Amino acid sequence: MSSTPPQTATASAESNAAACADQLKALFPALFVGPAKPLKLKIQADIQERAPGSFTKQALSAFFRRYTGSTSYLIALTRSPHRFDLDGQPAGEISEEHRKAATEELERRRANQQARRAVEDEQRRNRAQLLRDYERTTLTRANFCALKGVEEAELDGLLDIARKEAAEAPPPRRDGPGRPPQRPQRPPRPQGRPDRPDRPRQDGKPQRERSA
Repeated sequence: MSSTPPQTATASAESNAAACADQLKALFPALFVGPAKPLKLKIQADIQERAPGSFTKQALSAFFRRYTGSTSYLIALTRSPHRFDLDGQPAGEISEEHRKAATEELERRRANQQARRAVEDEQRRNRAQLLRDYERTTLTRANFCALKGVEEAELDGLLDIARKEAAEAPPPRRDGPGRPPQRPQRPPRPQGRPDRPDRPRQDGKPQRERSA
């Protein structure tokens, strides 16, 4: 008995979800066209009632799992005061429980994204250092790989990535690291000192004010 490969099943599900999304936009543009809107609870029953036979339960469920799990939908849940029906009209307030769950999920995704970015930045710095060391080393290729803890078969690939990243890196700013920032120009010094009192002469007598 043959089974459907996972890649084929995933591609089929994505295709069905995309077709379902296009059909929903055509039938209910007030709700599904434009930025994501929080959906009325039990919206699937409303769809089956308004468009009987147009969607299978499995197709709608697959679409809504993806739609309500998107970051844009979660953001809408945290910002909108109410949900919307198929005509784009308000249909019930969003409970504090659902709003809190959306906020927590967004925070979790943001933290994961920051963690992935930190790992990627660290890997990029390591590759750049590997390239600099390789260009200066006098060791043999095998000894260099042993010193760096890198598989010899992986070295060329890492160096190619490092060279590409170095070529794509934006040029440093003039006042960035490695170059002192430009000093701001000082304003011109005022001529004369009208607010400075006359200093006493060495003989203790004050100097007379000069006549204009």
